[in-house]
Amino acid sequence: MKLKHFLPLAGCLLATTALMTACSQSSKTTTKHQSTAAKVAKATKQTVTKDDVTNAKKLLINPKKWRYNATNKVYYQVGIKYGTKTTSKTYESMGIFIPAKYVTAKADGNQTYRIKFNQKAKVKGYTSKTAPIVMPVNTPGYAAQTAPTGYDSSSAKYTKAGFIYVAAGCRGLNQTDKSNGSSPWGVTDLKSAVRTLRLNKTRIAGDTNRIFTFGHSGGGAQSALMGATGDSKKYTKYLKKIGAPMATTAGKSTSDAIDGAMAWCPITSLDTANEAYEWNMGQYSNSGTRKSGTWTNALSNDMATQYAQYINKLGLKDSNGKTLSLSKSSTGIYTSGSYATYLKKEVEQSLNNFLKDTTFPYKATSTEGPSGAATQTGSTTGKMPTGSKPSGTAKGGAMPSGSSAMGSQTTTSGKTYKTAQAYINSLNKNGKWITYNSKKNTATISSMKAFVKHCKKASKDVGAFDGLTRQQTENKLFATSGSSANHFDSTISKLLKQNGSKYAKLKNYKSSYAQAYQNDLKKTDAQGSSVQSRLDLYNPLYYLTSYYNGVNTSKVAKYWRIRTGINQSDTALTVETNLALALKQNKQVKNVDFATVWGQGHTEAERTGNNETNFIKWVNQSLK
Repeated sequence: MKLKHFLPLAGCLLATTALMTACSQSSKTTTKHQSTAAKVAKATKQTVTKDDVTNAKKLLINPKKWRYNATNKVYYQVGIKYGTKTTSKTYESMGIFIPAKYVTAKADGNQTYRIKFNQKAKVKGYTSKTAPIVMPVNTPGYAAQTAPTGYDSSSAKYTKAGFIYVAAGCRGLNQTDKSNGSSPWGVTDLKSAVRTLRLNKTRIAGDTNRIFTFGHSGGGAQSALMGATGDSKKYTKYLKKIGAPMATTAGKSTSDAIDGAMAWCPITSLDTANEAYEWNMGQYSNSGTRKSGTWTNALSNDMATQYAQYINKLGLKDSNGKTLSLSKSSTGIYTSGSYATYLKKEVEQSLNNFLKDTTFPYKATSTEGPSGAATQTGSTTGKMPTGSKPSGTAKGGAMPSGSSAMGSQTTTSGKTYKTAQAYINSLNKNGKWITYNSKKNTATISSMKAFVKHCKKASKDVGAFDGLTRQQTENKLFATSGSSANHFDSTISKLLKQNGSKYAKLKNYKSSYAQAYQNDLKKTDAQGSSVQSRLDLYNPLYYLTSYYNGVNTSKVAKYWRIRTGINQSDTALTVETNLALALKQNKQVKNVDFATVWGQGHTEAERTGNNETNFIKWVNQSLK
């Protein structure tokens, strides 16, 4: 009897305990989620002043200044200032391009129009209230992007898709005044443009909560930064320097956070990019500055070791939640461990995607885009170079080892392969490193070393981004008054200081290198920021992972799309891979669409189709 009474009671107690445990776990999950949101809200909260409100009133868009392009049926306005203290007429303004269906216009007799918005008319399912806003970041080599001075034909494909196209000029490294084109001015200008759009949200068509940036190379890097650094207070003093609208006329703070970022081959994560280059590619090279017996070869190996130690502290995880790490290996420098295995699988996935996408016979095609600084001219600022397109009967583009082209937007066509096996045979011509299963149409590679040897050889000297004589493009990114280029890599500086006596015994060493790095790292810009602080501002991972102090201090974009040509030697494969992994772990991010494209180099690489069309499709899918 007692037992019968006890069992139901025990059951109730167990049920109650289970319920309380479940509630407790749910509460912890909710609290944790709220904690992240609360931290971000607190860290990004802005104080609005009377001066901010006064400043905002000077940046309202004139509703009577719109022009009309009859060919593409678009209303547009250029020369829109996004700061009251901007200094460059060439770069620091923007143009806005709106599909005519969204507009009711009244001509004033001077080829200009006063517009109002038709909220019922639709273009591809969007209205003047719901249309996304897209912003190109065409800044290869962190170059300046000129502001449009007239109708921008690059906007046509996007306005026909129902989007609002905003071509915002920004400063960059091809300016005469280098210090005002260096970090963080390019991204600061773009942020100011976004804030100006939000200030004028009732004066323009489009949903200012649906802003997407897109760019390639240095533009891909700055697009990624726009996505990672939303409302970071570290940018505040720079924004105020150019008179950016920090508030609305009603006294509410504005925001420079965006909804989505598209990046092709982003040259980014510069704090470790030099070390990543040596670990991923440099350690497999024995020529030039990596020739045996040279001090730079020893430096390269030390940098590769430092990168492994960085990875082991970074805390990246795979899809199963397993922390990725590197360990010492019998051959190579830290080429064992879960991180190395993950990267090898990434390469194999790229190859298998190619085999899946490609119809044989296949004519190999490879495209290379600009990686250095390029001046943009005319009124087509936002124009993106044509991306990789299929050639012949192939759906994707890939070339066998040694046949990819380098240079500015060059496309090279190679041999035609009748079958997948014939293509694999060509890759294995100088030694088998790919095993192909014809029945499953899948392949595996023998090692990362083999892949690098055949497809991704190092093309830059040691100090790939921070050159020993400050010769790299990225050195200019940290210019200060009186110095058009500076060193920025603290790891190289540390190695030069610690291992100077070892390097001095080897060929070509100069003791002046160590002092040069130390001196440059002490320099500050006109706003009093150190080189390291400016490096943080231009490192998306600084805002994405708990390894850095910047995590949860910015509003991170919800939607991301990253593409890279896997053969490019402009930067290590680890750069895009780490960015994708960090984004997938970040609680503010909803979706990360990441892929490497087999056989393609430094270009707007796509597995299939056209880069612009694919970008438009992705934006549409993100907003469903």
